[in-house]
Amino acid sequence: MTPSQDKAQHEQLMLVGLRQHATAIGLVQLTRELEGAGVLGAPSVARIKSAIAGELLLACPRHQTREEYEAAIHRRLDALFDVKSDV
Repeated sequence: MTPSQDKAQHEQLMLVGLRQHATAIGLVQLTRELEGAGVLGAPSVARIKSAIAGELLLACPRHQTREEYEAAIHRRLDALFDVKSDV
């Protein structure tokens, strides 16, 4: 998606209220289950994590560089989506 499409989607999600923890946990668990069952491969999971990271990067804190924030987000997402871990 283009940056303007990302921004529009961000605003739509805010209006619908889909930025809640329950929705995020559901997505993480669904992705982990589908990956564990062999339905989703690593490239698909990487695209899902990339989409989430892109959304989070829209709110990069001023006290952090974008690169630092992006690296931190990717580390956290990798840990969340690790099929072997118990979230």
